Amino acid sequence: MPQSYLKRILNARIYDLAVETPLDPAPLISDRTKNNVLLKREDLQPVFSFKIRGAYNKLLQLSEEERSAGVVAASAGNHAQGLALAAKHLKIKATIVMPRTTPSIKVEAVKRRGAKVVLTGDTYDEASDHAQKLVREKGFTYVPPFDDPDVIAGQGTVAMELLRQHSGHIDAVFIPVGGGGLAAGMAAYIKFVRPETKVYAVEPEDAACLKAALEAKRRVTLSQVGIFAEGVAVAKIGKETFRVLKQTIDGVITTNADEMCAAIKDIFEDTRSITEPAGALSLAGLKKYAAANGCEGQTLVAIASGANTNFDRLRYISERTEIGEKREAVFAVTIPEKPGAYLKFCSLLGKRSITEFNYRYADNRDAHIFVGLQISPEKNDRADIVDKLTSKGYKVADMTDNEVAKLHIRHMVGGHAPQADHEIVYRFEFPERPGALLNFLSKLAGRWNISMFHYRNHGAAYGRVLVGMQVPQNERKALESILEELGYPYWDETQNEAYQYFLG
Repeated sequence: MPQSYLKRILNARIYDLAVETPLDPAPLISDRTKNNVLLKREDLQPVFSFKIRGAYNKLLQLSEEERSAGVVAASAGNHAQGLALAAKHLKIKATIVMPRTTPSIKVEAVKRRGAKVVLTGDTYDEASDHAQKLVREKGFTYVPPFDDPDVIAGQGTVAMELLRQHSGHIDAVFIPVGGGGLAAGMAAYIKFVRPETKVYAVEPEDAACLKAALEAKRRVTLSQVGIFAEGVAVAKIGKETFRVLKQTIDGVITTNADEMCAAIKDIFEDTRSITEPAGALSLAGLKKYAAANGCEGQTLVAIASGANTNFDRLRYISERTEIGEKREAVFAVTIPEKPGAYLKFCSLLGKRSITEFNYRYADNRDAHIFVGLQISPEKNDRADIVDKLTSKGYKVADMTDNEVAKLHIRHMVGGHAPQADHEIVYRFEFPERPGALLNFLSKLAGRWNISMFHYRNHGAAYGRVLVGMQVPQNERKALESILEELGYPYWDETQNEAYQYFLG
């Protein structure tokens, strides 16, 4: 089967627009992992991602009739920019349907490249439905983002360059997966030319549609998809891409947001370039693979697949980087509420640096502190800290993997609210666009008192909110009905350890 794609990839005449990107050494991350790590720099394409390859190759295969009809696509970012530039180059009219949640930097980039932008819906699926409607009504030619042989072949040229640029042995290549176009094209080529090289697909833990499909032995649709790495936030792997990938890859690796943030920092330190979360996904997978398998002295390649990120997201990314790099751990610790207790606590930690300390007086017995501590990435000594503190009589809870603690509580530590009877706590995600927070509040507020609220704009497509409401037990079902009607993903966090420690 890979043979069928070899000719398509070799015949992809994309280099009058796309560029051959360098394969750069990553000396710092190589030293840290004790392997030879190389980065394929697709962030250096004219549209700052590999998507130009597949979009342009698809347009080159269209008939004159299809070109004259104009093209349309649904995309929240990189495919949109690739198609817009490719269409402008070939003098084809392009319409891009984008969710209203799309960051303005991407909307403006598409407009600058000459495409007409239609903003509709809050999700990719809604935008895709509208694009298909335009195909039916206007006769446009639809250009899919990943599930198409010509698009897959265009993305496969990344592998063709890679194997030409590094003629020596490559132990493993790590490729990010959303819909699977890049991974399918690259895996098909690599496995035909160098079958001994292992190929690993890398997905976010909360958007692992390929992993789910492989486990089920069929394509499945994820009920929810995490949106931190929006470039790979796909609920269902493509039909053609799944057919190729299940025959060519050696495994799937999943990573979390913190690990992606750490990989963004790694790429910056080695290249001085800032990738988007999806752009650093494959390096996060590479690092996880190297640590889990204890491999040393191997040649490992990651794809820096894109650099289209909003500047205001960097605040969130930098906050999470140290945890992702296993250089920081956060804990809730109960210490006596008396003079000298904090000094005694710090003395116990010795020379270990305290990276964060949050506290507010609650009563005259115990003080609950939220503390960040520097740890060793080699030892990952969180358990040692917990053991040391508990042996001295402290009550300790490790919050390093607690999403509510890291997203909300660390910014909210302000004391308990004994007056807030019947308080329950929910975490929400809602489409981030002008007026979205007001809309969220207007639908939620009115019937029950809001006793706690935390929202912080992270420059992403979705806002994240933590809400406390005073809801008597006999009204909980009514609340749940309203939440279902609201239609936003939500989680009941009333029993979350971080909330109970500091705010409950």
